[in-house]
Amino acid sequence: MRAVPLELDLPKGCNMSVRYDEPHAAAKAANTLIRWLAEIGISMAGTRALRVRGRKAGRLRGVVINVLTVADLDYLVSPRGTTHWVRNVRAAGEVEVGPRWRSRRVRAIEVDDPAKPELLRRYLDKWFWEVKGHIAGLTPDSSDDQLSAAASSIPVFALADLG
Repeated sequence: MRAVPLELDLPKGCNMSVRYDEPHAAAKAANTLIRWLAEIGISMAGTRALRVRGRKAGRLRGVVINVLTVADLDYLVSPRGTTHWVRNVRAAGEVEVGPRWRSRRVRAIEVDDPAKPELLRRYLDKWFWEVKGHIAGLTPDSSDDQLSAAASSIPVFALADLG
């Protein structure tokens, strides 16, 4: 795992913390296979296909994600930090989630840092085994203070119907 500095398209004066744990070659290969399965409707441990328009060429870009559901609301969490898909979601404001033949287009609304700790705790409870080492040093046993301190480096989006 290596941290990669990014050039961000952020508004002037934005103090958002930037962290990106770039996946190594084996993780990229595994993610490609798992994404392909998710795109045809086969979920592994809750994975789903996510497609978002690229911020430069405008083509749909696909990744595999875990959708966290809390109180009937769906959330996207980026344990690796400000990844390319996060940057694309921020630019596009909407995503497609689900297999290609049954996807739904939704708005993606970034969650404010003070609301993230409880969502991060639930995410860690469910998927820590999968994301350990990539989620800013957090564990399911992290304190509220640790979750709050890491919140700015872990993008979280609420999904809402377009309308």
